[in-house]
Amino acid sequence: MIKKIKINYFTIPLITFGVAFLGSSFTNIGMPWYRAIAVPDFTPPGGVIGAVWTVLFFLAAISAILFWNAQRTKIFPLVISVFLLNGVLNAGWSYLFFVKHQIYFAVWESGALAISVLALIIMIWSIKKSAAALLIPYFLWVCFATYLTYQVYLLQ
Repeated sequence: MIKKIKINYFTIPLITFGVAFLGSSFTNIGMPWYRAIAVPDFTPPGGVIGAVWTVLFFLAAISAILFWNAQRTKIFPLVISVFLLNGVLNAGWSYLFFVKHQIYFAVWESGALAISVLALIIMIWSIKKSAAALLIPYFLWVCFATYLTYQVYLLQ
């Protein structure tokens, strides 16, 4: 018997790829500017940052799929909305920082991104612990990225 493949196995990775592609496009636009500004000594190399984000997007997509496939609860629409908001905030940081060069606002935006990830972890935990746990590295990285963005702001 052939098992029916759920549409979310395609749509969630597609949305995740779209967010990653948009953020990467914004980053590429601003790279000449970024190479010319002062950054803290502890700033990871670009290749490391790109690799970390690739893993985090992969984990977030798996988390969203696991949550989507879990038993539906009253907060299901809210969690999906926060996942979508998280994608907007994620790409929005790259736009503010790399395209608009609004470092101050990027710090606040990154903080909002961290809060959205934490909110997802908290909301999902009681429904699907594995899905929530997959978001913990994302939360930690965004906290680091927020601190890094703040340090860049201080250096300008």
